[in-house]
Amino acid sequence: MQNNKDLVTSSWPNYELLDSGDNRKLERYGNVVLVRPETQAIWKPLRSGLWKSAQATFRFIEGKGLWQKKPGIPQSWEMAWNDARFVLKLSSFKHTGVFPEQAPNWDWIADRLKTLNAPRVLNLFGYTGVASIVAAQKGAEVTHADASKQSIAWAKENAALSHVGEGSIRYIVDDALKFTKREVRRKAIYDGIILDPPAFGRGPQGEVWKIEEQLLELMETLPKLLAEKTGSFFLLNGYAAGYTPQSFLQLVKSFFGKIKGEFGELQLQESASERRISSGIYVRFVR
Repeated sequence: MQNNKDLVTSSWPNYELLDSGDNRKLERYGNVVLVRPETQAIWKPLRSGLWKSAQATFRFIEGKGLWQKKPGIPQSWEMAWNDARFVLKLSSFKHTGVFPEQAPNWDWIADRLKTLNAPRVLNLFGYTGVASIVAAQKGAEVTHADASKQSIAWAKENAALSHVGEGSIRYIVDDALKFTKREVRRKAIYDGIILDPPAFGRGPQGEVWKIEEQLLELMETLPKLLAEKTGSFFLLNGYAAGYTPQSFLQLVKSFFGKIKGEFGELQLQESASERRISSGIYVRFVR
């Protein structure tokens, strides 16, 4: 049985979706207010006066993305979610290093790990490692895999900031598909698998990742890596690839069979209205 359930992220002390509209969103990350593009926000802003408080705005000019910054904005700054701490930076791809809409999944991961003894977790496309930190802080031995050396360095910086014990997270710079195939040959087993594949990416050796071409092959390896025991868990996230939650659900079921879990959208809740921004899709289940 699967429940269609949208996961909604409301404000927390270090994050707030202040307003949205005109294909943009106004967000507060810690003490820094940013404007970023948002194709879902096809409505009018509600709090027009607040937009002047933005310290940086991401724009596309002549096909290139860049940040227009006010004087005094820091090159990087810290932010927290519960016991996880992480560094934010303004990247050339409009990202900051954290996806706040993942907060309900971080809670879910933490809850799952309470039921497991000495769990091993695989985080594929781990990016800057917030999910890895949450898992490690709950006692998991985490394998964090990402094709980007820059992202791995950022993830290590975040883990150190969060006081994650040395050795709790193993970092792998590799193409996700190549890595999981090797893990299958090694007969590796994990109690939890988290993956957040991009629509497009490149591996460390120039490998090309296209979600419509490689995700199916990657999924073939994962049932062989996930423990059969009660309490083991699986989480798949997706962004901006044109798929629906139902598509992701049917993908997961085609490899794992009957599952007891949830699927739906990841949504950001505006702090001063009932409006929400659809920010991604997910499927998750527990054995």
